[in-house]
Amino acid sequence: MENSKENNLHHIIIVGGGAGGLELATSLGDSLGKSKKANITLIDSTRTHVWKPLLHEIAAGSMDPDKHELDYLAQAHWHHFSFRLGRMDGLNRAKKEVTIAPYFDEDGVEVIQRRTFKYDTLVIAIGSTTNDFGIKGAREHSIAIDTQEQAEKFHRRLHNAMVRAQTQATLLQPGQLDVVIVGAGATGVELAAELHNTTRELTAYGLDKIDPDRDVKISIIEASDRVLPALPHKLSMAVDLELRKLRVHVYAGERVTEVAEKGVLTHSGRFIPSALVVWAAGIKAPDFLKDLDGLETNRINQLVVKRTLETTVDDSIFAFGDCAACPWLGHDGNVPPRAQAAHQQASTLVGTMKKRVAGKSNFSEYQYRDYGSLVNLGRYSTVGSLMGAVSGGSMYIEGLFARLMYRSLYKMHLVSLHGIVSVGLQTIARWISRRTETHVKLH
Repeated sequence: MENSKENNLHHIIIVGGGAGGLELATSLGDSLGKSKKANITLIDSTRTHVWKPLLHEIAAGSMDPDKHELDYLAQAHWHHFSFRLGRMDGLNRAKKEVTIAPYFDEDGVEVIQRRTFKYDTLVIAIGSTTNDFGIKGAREHSIAIDTQEQAEKFHRRLHNAMVRAQTQATLLQPGQLDVVIVGAGATGVELAAELHNTTRELTAYGLDKIDPDRDVKISIIEASDRVLPALPHKLSMAVDLELRKLRVHVYAGERVTEVAEKGVLTHSGRFIPSALVVWAAGIKAPDFLKDLDGLETNRINQLVVKRTLETTVDDSIFAFGDCAACPWLGHDGNVPPRAQAAHQQASTLVGTMKKRVAGKSNFSEYQYRDYGSLVNLGRYSTVGSLMGAVSGGSMYIEGLFARLMYRSLYKMHLVSLHGIVSVGLQTIARWISRRTETHVKLH
């Protein structure tokens, strides 16, 4: 067992280094950690962090992850918290201990043995995974884009397929370079637009045997009657129009019943050929949460929490982000799984943790504020609605202003991690270096 309770300080463990978890660890490290009022430990199964809403750009090849990933060890060093590499796989609430599974390298060699950490306060922020709903063949023949590793895996397959098509002696076969995306939420439609652009960029770099308009077909399958079904109808229709301008094939009202090796079958009997299938329909929290030492979960494995973000069973354990089911004040149902919600909840928990360390219990209740939704279709368009898209009273925006707003969301995340001066300098440096680099990842 690793004992991190140095000097008997209150020990806060945060499991999950996504946007919310990393922002929380950084803020608590800069306050409680720096002032030696508490020990802060962040646990994650990977060594680096990339903002999840950018994963579709990594998958398409329009973003090089090496230039945007953040090293957890460095962030911990700079911001007065500890980082431990590993995947949580157990919890003992009676002993207040979390168990971390052994860590193996790519050759299967054990690098870090199983460990146990004691906590005074535990915060679970492990996000969500794609929900394939048990559809036949989905797990075997499709790729989710929940992690950087999965996004890079898809990009390698796409790039290999393009190179294979360029160098093969025979003519291209129908469907050889077709991509099917299951799910027309934000990830699905943004990925479709990025793929339209990057496949054309790739062919411009010497893959002259491929005609993207003729040989690359991008399709989206959505069970609802329109793309972006969770967002306002006007925004949905605008995105649908842009996709069709890009000659993306949209199959709305089609429910996938099977994913095969060479295509996708829908409930209407339609078969859509594909060389690559991306599953972007639905989410669920990681499966291990449903059996986590008696904590209450819902049907998609989310930990049920109070409006203070405390779990309903144990007031020393908190959860937030996509892995938590938090009541939405004034609405039926829970807070939607969005990056803006995780950011807001992290801010709420900073105050809560400070009170908890000080021995107080009058925690603030979290109230979700919907600032709208933005959908970025790469170089082609950005559309969105501001000031309460779900709750009403929204304002439709598009074009350059919408694109600047979309990019500002990422900059806000970076500012919370690095500060405004650092982010400003990084932005200038990337703008300069971008002028001498390819706009698509070529390997």
